[in-house]
Amino acid sequence: MNQVNVSPSRYQTVMVVDDNEIDRYIAEGVIIKNRFAGKVIIAESAADALSFIEAHADKPGELPQVIFLDINMPEMNGFEFLDRYEKLPEQVKKNCIIMMLTTSLDENDRRSASENKYVSMFLNKPLNKEKLETVK
Repeated sequence: MNQVNVSPSRYQTVMVVDDNEIDRYIAEGVIIKNRFAGKVIIAESAADALSFIEAHADKPGELPQVIFLDINMPEMNGFEFLDRYEKLPEQVKKNCIIMMLTTSLDENDRRSASENKYVSMFLNKPLNKEKLETVK
C-alpha cells in the first residue's frame, strides 16, 4: 500500500484499487496533477483495499472519500469487492463515492455497476482530468 500527500485539493483522501501498475501510475499522476485529492492511497488488489478500509473503520478521517475501483482483478474482482464492502459498517460507507474505472466494454459489467447502490459512475480507463471533473 502506497500513499502520496498533496494539498490543497477537492477531496482529502482517495483510493485507487487496480492490479495494473501502469493504470495505477496514470491514475495517481492525474489525481495529483489536478489536485483532486490531498492523499492518494494505492491498493494493488481489492483484498488490500478492504484490509485498509477495515483497519481504519473507526477513523473516518483516514478513510477515502472516493474509491476508483477496477473491475477485472485476480483473486477478487471489483464486484466481489462491492459485495464485501456492502457488509462494512454504515459509518464507513456513508461518505464514500465509488467509481468503477475499467477497460471493460462488457455491457453486463456496465449494467451491474449501474445497478449497485454504492457505485456512483462507470468510467473507462485511463483516468483523466475530464473524468475527474464528472465525480460528484
